Amino acid sequence: MRSSLFNHEERSVEPGSFQLQNERMLKVDLTGSGGFFFAKQGSMVAYQGDVDFAYEGSGGLGKMFKKAFTGEGMSLMKVSGSGDVFLAQDADEIFVLYLEDEGVTVNGKNVLAFDSTLKWDINRTEGASMLSGGLFNTTFTGTGALAITAYGTPVVLNVDVPTFVDMQSAVLWSTSLQSSIRKTAKLGAVIGRGSGEAYQLALSGQGIVVVQASEGHPVPTA
Repeated sequence: MRSSLFNHEERSVEPGSFQLQNERMLKVDLTGSGGFFFAKQGSMVAYQGDVDFAYEGSGGLGKMFKKAFTGEGMSLMKVSGSGDVFLAQDADEIFVLYLEDEGVTVNGKNVLAFDSTLKWDINRTEGASMLSGGLFNTTFTGTGALAITAYGTPVVLNVDVPTFVDMQSAVLWSTSLQSSIRKTAKLGAVIGRGSGEAYQLALSGQGIVVVQASEGHPVPTA
């Protein structure tokens, strides 16, 4: 049998590593990973071996209350056992970050999977309010792999001057940056692509911000 389809055969990965099979699918080898990792609930598309999937909720009682109050956070599953697990999310592009005793702030909607060695919590952006739609994101710290998704090929901006990003387009940014909410001076101004143009995420300091080429998936209409 011949086909260009076979150009997409499974790639081998190092034990315990997160590796992209292609730009829209992640493979995780549970061998050597400490036996488990965390992934977005419902993101599994295939697996091989003896693998167990357990509902993890929002990561504990404290985080559950934060998620209920803020709308931020992730519905997680704990993936354990031995074998290979393949993950994807709505055919979004996937990127793997390897944190080395450092931190990064991520929009919870863009988190696909992460090593159990990473610590995480839900935090509020300074200056966010109900009027601005609030802005609560998830901070990861420590050492380990973190897989994120982007709906629309993203750009990585170096923040060495004050930088302003549509709040729905911001995927992640360095925890070293100072963040706040900026309101457009003219109430009726339309400067972005969606309904949240009056407010932007304001970043300053030294670090990076990742901006996706959209404000997320379109909301289905009846």
